[in-house]
Amino acid sequence: MRAVVVDDVRAAPVVRDVEEPAPPVGGVVVDVHATGLCRSDWHAWAGHDDIRFPHVPGHELAGVISAVGGGVRTWRVGDRVTVPFVCGCGRCRWCRAGEAQVCPEQKQPGFTHWGSFAERVALHAADTNLVAVPEGVSMEAAAALGCRFATAYRALTARACVTEGEWVVVVGAGGVGLSAVMIARALGAHVIAVDRTEEALSAAARFGARHTVRADGRSIPDAVRAIVPEGADVSIDAVGSETTCAAAVLSLRRRGRHVQIGLLPSESGLSAVPMARAIAWELDLLGSHGMAAADYPGMFALIRDGRLRPQDLIERTVGLAEAAQLLPRMPDARPAGLTMIDPRR
Repeated sequence: MRAVVVDDVRAAPVVRDVEEPAPPVGGVVVDVHATGLCRSDWHAWAGHDDIRFPHVPGHELAGVISAVGGGVRTWRVGDRVTVPFVCGCGRCRWCRAGEAQVCPEQKQPGFTHWGSFAERVALHAADTNLVAVPEGVSMEAAAALGCRFATAYRALTARACVTEGEWVVVVGAGGVGLSAVMIARALGAHVIAVDRTEEALSAAARFGARHTVRADGRSIPDAVRAIVPEGADVSIDAVGSETTCAAAVLSLRRRGRHVQIGLLPSESGLSAVPMARAIAWELDLLGSHGMAAADYPGMFALIRDGRLRPQDLIERTVGLAEAAQLLPRMPDARPAGLTMIDPRR
């Protein structure tokens, strides 16, 4: 099969033929119809994750099951499926409680094993992790759910527990940030979107941001307080840097809630957070790491009734060859939406 292969840290990705995967016991092989190009893929390429090379990236996907391993009870060849980017083991206490996103034995396509920038991908513990794609939901929209959209959904609904009428500031209007804007608006919140480009802010306005703030060197917390004097109820860092994390936390009101979505890589593994403010103002600092398959029904319900439209976030669809060129350039390229890959091209 054809796949995007990275031979070493920061090596130029290339498209070449590789051996086809076999279904693991309890797992399946999926013919990939759509897969997302995500900043997390760039982190893996850049060496911020413990990756074994050569490697095939890709963790947001949807497709059709082409082979089923022994022990799978629920799924059959031909089923349309998607999967969270965190795949639980299906056996531990966390998986049994529906919290597979924190499974200590988790597997992640595109990180712990070869991923979906390929014509086919193997997935483990299918009965725990696969999600049926409803009729009427495109493969591109379903693939978009696997990381950025589902992570934003759980961050707002299960972690921050956003309620109608609250103010939510979203720092970073890339794929996950725009997802957060759309979801927060669907929940009845007032959204302030922050980004460095006018294109991203225009997209955020289209998807429901009530106010936009250009990150052009001025104080983001001051700009937020010019709109909401006490500060926001909830902040989201959808970028993942010490600067954006601090700006989001310092934009909160007293007793506010911050959710960190963007990864914060550093050489020490530690990241600076304004803890003095968190202590003095009794802020809640929360992490959000994807969403388990068990939580997808609520999200799909909002998609079916039209309150959420992940398909509207898709800016473009490319083939494997263009994806290989785009991956190393992700930090400098800021498309106002999601880039999806069709490996069949």
